[in-house]
This record gives sequence, C-alpha cells and structure tokens, in this order.
Amino acid sequence: MEIFKEYLIQNWPLILILLAFIISLFLTVFADKKTIIRMCILIAAIFLLSIVVFVEFNVTMVPEYKETRTVLMAIRYSATPLILAQVIYTNVKKFHWAVFIPALVLLILDIISIFTGIVFSIDSENVFHRGPLGLLPFIVVGLYSALLIFLLIKRSNKRWMEIIPIVFLIVSLGTGLILPFVLEGNYANIFCITIAIALFSYHEFSIHELTKKDSLTGLLNRHAYYADVSNTKNITAFISIDMDGLKEINDNIGHFAGDEALVTLSLCFMRALKFRQSAYRMGGDEFIIVCRRTSKEEVLMIVDNIKKYVAETKYSCSIGYSFNEDGKKTIDILLKESDEMMYANKDKYYRESGKDRRII
Repeated sequence: MEIFKEYLIQNWPLILILLAFIISLFLTVFADKKTIIRMCILIAAIFLLSIVVFVEFNVTMVPEYKETRTVLMAIRYSATPLILAQVIYTNVKKFHWAVFIPALVLLILDIISIFTGIVFSIDSENVFHRGPLGLLPFIVVGLYSALLIFLLIKRSNKRWMEIIPIVFLIVSLGTGLILPFVLEGNYANIFCITIAIALFSYHEFSIHELTKKDSLTGLLNRHAYYADVSNTKNITAFISIDMDGLKEINDNIGHFAGDEALVTLSLCFMRALKFRQSAYRMGGDEFIIVCRRTSKEEVLMIVDNIKKYVAETKYSCSIGYSFNEDGKKTIDILLKESDEMMYANKDKYYRESGKDRRII
C-alpha cells in the first residue's frame, strides 16, 4: 500500500494528463476509430513505462535487485523509441508499420545487453554503466524525433498555425536528448510526464486546427478558403484540381476506396507545396491551391510536381492554373481562369480515355 501511495504522489500529474487525453480522444468527433485505438495504445505504453521507471528507481540502491534493475533498464531504454515510432504511426497518415524496425532492433540489442553489457550494464554494487553502444538509444531517439518533425512539416499546409505546434513538439522532444546528460538518471522521473504533455498539447492544437481543416485529407477546408482569400494581398496565382474517376471508384469499389484515393492525392499536393502556397479541399473531389508571392515559373513547377507525384499513384486528376501577372485580376477572375483550364483538361481526359463523363 505504501508503494502504491508513493507511486501516486510521484505520478499523479501524469495520471491526470493521460486521463484528460483519453477523455479528449473520445469526445473528439473528428477522430476515426483506428486513430483512437492507436492513441489509446500510446497512452497505455506511457502509463506502463511510468510504472517501470518507478520500480527501477526504487531498486536502484538495493544490490540484491541487480538482475531486476537490469531487466527494467532494458525495458526503459527500449520504450522511448517504441513510443516515438507509435507516435509517427498514429499521427502521420498512410505511414508504414516498418517505422518500428529500428526500435525493434534496439529492443533486441537491449535484451542482449542484459547478458553482455553491449549497451549498458549494472555492476555488483547496482551501479549503472554505459556500454560500447551506450549512446545508441539516444541516437535512435534523435532519428525518430527528426523523422517525426520532418513528416509533420512535410504533410502540413505549411502555415504558421500548424508550424507553431510542431515547434512546441520539437522543443519537448529535444529535452529527451539534452536533459538526460544534464540531470543524468533523474531525467527518467520527468520523461513520462514530458512526453505526455507534449503529445496532449499537440493533440489539442490539432483539434483546434480541425475547424479549419478537412478531416479526411488534412487539407484546409472551404471555410478556411473563404477566410483566407478575403485577404487578397500577395495572391499571385490559383491552381484548380479535380480528381478523375472518383464516382466510378465509389460506385464499383466503395466509398472507403474513394476516401483512400482522396487522401493519396492530397498527400501528393502537400508534397509539392512550399510555405507560400495553401491547398484546400472545396468538397467532393474538388481542390484549390492559392499561391502567394509565387512566380509563374514556380507555379508551373508546382503543377509539374503534382502531375509527377500523382503519376506515381494509380489515380489521375485534371489541373488548371491562372496567374496574376499584372496584379490587377480579382480572385473571381483568377478562379474562373484556372477552372476553365482545368475543365478543358478534364474534357481532354474523357476524349482520350473514351470514358463516359456521366459516370466519372
């Protein structure tokens, strides 16, 4: 009972944050069931790690528990990369499970280290020592953190409202690479609550942004479009995009396959854009990209990149663009011109494919 009470005293803030995280997940109407399950697994992993850390610290000064501490250390060293891999797998759309491979390799090395000391060892006095590969866990954590940040920025809409929460996440995760060398073993006491606060805060930021984003594709939504184009300053080009064959996919394969197609195309758009362009899903299979301070050459490069990335998938889309060369065109004119080019390309697609436009 005393041990349980001591655990609660040390970890009560963590428990409250994790409970708030769970409640928020189930109250968020935007989250799909798969994401909720993955996030709950992540929350459970953080909670279990807090127990491992608590037990390990309680046996630190007891030499007869040397073997127990060695096993707990192996779990603790392996847990952080596994948690970060789960964060990537949960929060980055369409990311492959292979992201877990480096974490699993480290897990195997940590298990081997129990017997060989290759990563760490605990001597007869129950004192911790780094092995020849003692920095490997930090290197793996650093690589996962860098990958997570890269993917979040790459698959964002390149707007400050999305970049700021990612920066917060960078700072939070960065403490896991610096503070262990400053605080040494004591950092383990604050690691769980640090990562819980970082993830919960990022999740709450994401919920706030969902009011401006399309819940399926992650692109900005129609409401964000109208709000953004009300400020016409520096808008130099429009790109209109319409997917080819969405109705056929929905009718013949199902709406789940149609949703997968829209998500795949949206990732192609995000991949092609930089910080001065924003992509919007206007509804169904219709998309608009608004370009600010973007030259005509850059616009043509964006269009070419979108075509190239889409060509790597099994889908296709029709694209049109317009450019405000003299700065005198209104938003309505720019949109009309890009739509007209897009529809002309769509007509060409129908003629060359021989498909019936009425069922596409």
